Amino acid sequence: MTRAFLIILILAFGVSGCKSPEARRPISEKSGSFIKISAERNKKLNAKETDQIQQIIKKDTTKHYIASESGFWYYYNTKVEKDTITPSFGDIVNFDYDVKDFNGNEIYSDEDIHPRDYAMDQEEIFTGLREGLKLMKPGETVTFLFPSQKAYGYYGDKNKIGTSTPVICEVTVNSIIQTKKD
Repeated sequence: MTRAFLIILILAFGVSGCKSPEARRPISEKSGSFIKISAERNKKLNAKETDQIQQIIKKDTTKHYIASESGFWYYYNTKVEKDTITPSFGDIVNFDYDVKDFNGNEIYSDEDIHPRDYAMDQEEIFTGLREGLKLMKPGETVTFLFPSQKAYGYYGDKNKIGTSTPVICEVTVNSIIQTKKD
């Protein structure tokens, strides 16, 4: 009987002592702090660039600046008043443009870039210019003030335009060839 009692006692301790392994807890927990820091940095950068744009507008009282719904500002150098077309998806837009920094220093001249054809929304072009072209008619020249997130963004163009550089572009639409048939 003592032998049976001893075996039952050993089995009882053995069963009660067997626990499933406990999961290791992480040493540090991810809280999304990088994303929060990045978002804060971008908000500050956007506020700074918006301030710069407002200063440019304040100094230039001879022009009528328009704030776009897309987050950039512009004015017409040459405006076509008659009812004419603006580009739609797939239309071919032939245009010239130059790029300057906010101090007016030329980054790319019209000669550097040359007139180019752009299939609307079907090719790569920086966001602000794509959205700006949609506002234009053939024969118009518009000057755009783009904050960096609407221009070449965080990476720049990996050539002459650096990180987070806001730009001024003077754009002339030479022609729009409609590709859709009504």
